[in-house]
Amino acid sequence: MKKLSAIILPLALLAGANSAALAQDSQAALVPLPSLDDFTKGQDGWAIGLGAGVEYESAYEGSDEFGFELDPAGAVQWRRGNDIFYFAGEAIGWRGLRADTWLFEATIGFDEGREEADSDKGYLNGLGDSDEGAEFVLQARRAFDADWRYWLDGRVIASEDGNLGIFGVGTRFADQRDGTGNELSLVAVYQDSDRANQDFGINAAQAAASGLAQASYSSGMRSIGLHYNYRTYINENWLVFVEGLYEHYVGDIKDSPITRNDYEAELGVGFIYIF
Repeated sequence: MKKLSAIILPLALLAGANSAALAQDSQAALVPLPSLDDFTKGQDGWAIGLGAGVEYESAYEGSDEFGFELDPAGAVQWRRGNDIFYFAGEAIGWRGLRADTWLFEATIGFDEGREEADSDKGYLNGLGDSDEGAEFVLQARRAFDADWRYWLDGRVIASEDGNLGIFGVGTRFADQRDGTGNELSLVAVYQDSDRANQDFGINAAQAAASGLAQASYSSGMRSIGLHYNYRTYINENWLVFVEGLYEHYVGDIKDSPITRNDYEAELGVGFIYIF
């Protein structure tokens, strides 16, 4: 983790303080938030972090079944000044810092979709599989000041299966500039009717095959929730992360025949080696 005679002694102390400040600046993340991976350590050029994490999570949206999943972690990044381009698993994107308090991000990734086999108890039988699809993410974060202690977040996720809007406010609990520490955010999620019916709706054919009642939903608020992130270095190269998520459903989707819990939750932990 990043650590923050009558004439000769003050000069020595001043020199030590300046060296520490320079070291911190050289290791500064683009934005010092644990939710945003930055392996560049303040340097322009290429940076690579590879690792894996284990998640304990809801089997699908609305599920009361939980299970463990092993996922890759890390990214290949290229930094130039206040811009980082990255490739992370099934996502490729860019993020840039502007005026010290604005962060913009654009990403192309993939939504995993849902399979009948996601339910070990057979609750999804007859509903069919929804294929993995591309999605485009645009995000903007606005900090209250340059230390990024508090910020506002707005995000749009667009795909052929529907769209989501995510709006939040967050805070971090540390002074480090290297992206380590704790972070907590409160979010509200909105969905259009296509996305609501993709995840929670049941059409006539699905109702006939599954025995579940037909259901159709309009656009509106989907959930409110809490997101937690923690990052720390255990040495120069190894990074440990913890992520937690709780989303509580609101509105009509709580009554969907697919919804067996009125929330979804996730807890993950993992390690990343930074080259």
